[in-house]
Parts: sequence; C-alpha cells; structure tokens
Amino acid sequence: MLKVIFLLLMSGGIPVAIAMAGSALLYILWSGNLPPFVVIHRMVSGIDSFPLLAVPFFILAGNLMNNAGITNRIYNYALALVGWLKGGLGHVNVVGSVVFAGMSGTAIADAAGLGTIEIKAMKDHGYDTEFAVGVTAASATLGPIIPPSLPFVIYGMMANVSVGALFLAGILPGVGMALLMMLTVAYFAHKNGWGGDIKFEWPRVVKALAETAVVVLWPLSMWLLIAKAGLQPQLTVLGGAIVLFALDRIFRFQAVLPIMTPVLLIGGMTTGVFTPTEGAIAACLWAMALGFLWYRTLNWKMFVKISLDTVETTATVLFIVAAASIFGWMLTATGVTAAISSWVLAFTKEPWVFLLLANLLMLFVGCFLEPTAAITILVPILVPICQQLGIDLVHFGLVMVLNLMIGLLHPPMGMVLFVLARVAKLSVERTTIAILPWLVPLLVSLAIITYMPKAVLWLPKMFY
Repeated sequence: MLKVIFLLLMSGGIPVAIAMAGSALLYILWSGNLPPFVVIHRMVSGIDSFPLLAVPFFILAGNLMNNAGITNRIYNYALALVGWLKGGLGHVNVVGSVVFAGMSGTAIADAAGLGTIEIKAMKDHGYDTEFAVGVTAASATLGPIIPPSLPFVIYGMMANVSVGALFLAGILPGVGMALLMMLTVAYFAHKNGWGGDIKFEWPRVVKALAETAVVVLWPLSMWLLIAKAGLQPQLTVLGGAIVLFALDRIFRFQAVLPIMTPVLLIGGMTTGVFTPTEGAIAACLWAMALGFLWYRTLNWKMFVKISLDTVETTATVLFIVAAASIFGWMLTATGVTAAISSWVLAFTKEPWVFLLLANLLMLFVGCFLEPTAAITILVPILVPICQQLGIDLVHFGLVMVLNLMIGLLHPPMGMVLFVLARVAKLSVERTTIAILPWLVPLLVSLAIITYMPKAVLWLPKMFY
C-alpha cells in the first residue's frame, strides 16, 4: 500500500520529497497503527546527523569558488596545458572539469559554472554546438566522482560508510573517466580533421606543467616531512603554505591555489587532522581567503547573495533527506526492503549478476529522481543485499553515484540536461541527441568501475 500511494502521488506531479513524506503520513493514517507525529519525529531524526553538517559547507565552498572568478583561472590553466592538442577545446573542457570537480562536488555546479565559459568558447572557435554540449555534459559527471562530493556525503551517512574512504575511492576512477573522455574527443578530432585551438608554445606549456608539478609535489613533500622526517604537522603545513603562496606570487600561477582545495580535504582527512565536516569548513575558509584576500574577486554584497543561494540549496537537499528518512523507515517497517532482498537473493546469489541488475535499476531511477532522493531511497533497499553478498560498500557507493550522475543527462528529470539546454540555447530534444554519443565512455567507465573493484578500493585500503 505504501508503494502504491507513493507512485500515485509521483504520477500526479507532486515533488518527490513531498511524495515520500506524504505517502508515509497517509499510510500511517490509513493503517492506524502509529501516531501521525511519528512522521515529524523520524524526519527530524533523519537530519540530526553530524556528517550532514558537511552538506551546507560543501555547497557554500562550491558557490564561493564558482563566483570568485576561479572558473576563468581553471579554464586558462587547462587551455595552456592541452589547448594545443587536436580538438583542443574539447580536451580543455575535460581537464577543466577535472580541476573544478575538486571544488564544486556537484555535476550541476560544473555544468552551470565552467560549462557556460566552455560552450561559449567552443562555439566561438567554430565547434558544433552539439559537440560542445555533449562533452560538457559528459565531463560534468566528474564533479561528484572526484572529491569532494556531495552525493558521497549523503551516501556515507545513509550507509554508515567512511566519507573519507569514499573520497579516496573516487580519485582513480575519476582520472580514468577523464582519460576515456579525452580519447573520445581525440576520435572526433581525427574524424572531423580538427587541429589545436592555440599555438604550441614551450613557455606556456612549461608553466602549465610546472603548476601541475607543484600540485603533485607539494602534498607529497608535506607527507614526507611529517611522516618520514618527524616534523610537527601544524608548523610543517603552515611553512609549506607560506612557500606555496610565495611561489604563486612570484610565478603568477593560474590555478595552483584553487586546485589545492581537494588536496587540503583529502590530506586533512587521511592524516586525521579533521573530519569530513571540519574539512568542508576548512574548504570554505580556503575559498574565502582566495576570494577576499588573495585574488580580491569577492565582496560582501556577493557573499550575502552566495550565502542566500547556499541556504536555499541546503534547505532543498536536507528536506529531501528528511522526507526520505521517514519513507525509508516505513519501507523497512512494512517489510518491503526484506521482501525485495529475499526476492533478489532467491533469484541470484552471484555478486556480478546482482551488480548488473542494480546498475539497470539505478540507471532507470536516475532518469526520474534527483540524486539525493534516489540515494536516500535506494540505500535502505540495496545496501543490505550488498552486505549479504559480500560486496564492499565503498565500492558500491561509487557505482551508485556514477549511475545516478549518468541519469542527470537523461530526460525527463535530468538537471544537467536542462541546464546545458538553457546555456547553449538548444531544445531539450537536440541536447539529448548531442549527449547520446558521450554515453559510450560513461557506460564503459561504469562497467570498469563495477567489475574492477580493486581499481576503486586501492587508495582507500592504503589509508583506511
């Protein structure tokens, strides 16, 4: 009965959060077994969680980076690094999204922020609008895979999994996805005879490579000084930060300091300096320091607007989590999750078969539900089956998030699809057709991530 009420409300066009809470309330009133106040109690309990405090801070950090002129710096860095390759701006699009993913944590922020710059630049350089939209949509899915990631925070809280381990698990798959997308760009460039979009110049390329080297070597040197040389962590990191800012001032790097955001998060969590929630606060402080003090691209009027946008987005996300909390509890209490688990285990006890069926289910659900709502509904149903089949929950979290990110590219509820249709001024139909070829590298990535768990779990097992 609960499922029937929920489906009826959804088919009537009611927002998913209201449909979940409303169906639970109507079922309780119909059954008469529980007082209606249980709905409010369970919704409040669902968001009374310390890890969920990271949500508003990650949203704020992404909004600060998006509005502080950071996107232009990332674009210029990516242009200098790979813009001279054949199909240059396509590669720039992918590399830019990899960098921006380390700050925004959401696919929609990537598509709306960096995507606006990238699509305009590609159209100005003579690329087809459809190609520009397709590569931007595909690369936007990297946002929640490469840490930090808002969906990972929600999944970690719902499945009782370490958020830090999930963040680490996303690094190698994210890089692999980016390489597959760049190979796809190279294929289209070869097919259409495209050349580079900027002239190859050694000074510009060397400077971009130097920035990349600084990003890689700085955290490595900090780790060696702390772990091997035994220096005090706080003083070592402070001294390293001073050196980093000095190098940025001398060489006028484009994106070294913004790229350090995920380094700050991952380094702090793996070394135990702070929790994911405290890391989100640190990311906000870092973004404010860059925007207000270093680049001076933020002012207090902008900050007020960014804060209000953050409050609005946070309220939406947490209301979905609260509504899904009561709905998931009702699914468990009425025996729906147990029945589904029994049915699946009676059908197959092979993990690879279950993962195949779960992928098909999540791809379908992702087309109709917003990722946060989908995660909060699917986790109580699928995670118990994973535990019985011995599937690692960190690995499954990455599989779930990638499935739902692919769903963002599909009608009828694909938010990235609608954002890019508005940015590129294309119809939804043309935008959908433009995205179709880019599902190939995404689905190949999904297959690799699903059936090669060692590639996902290698980094988390090193630190956890």
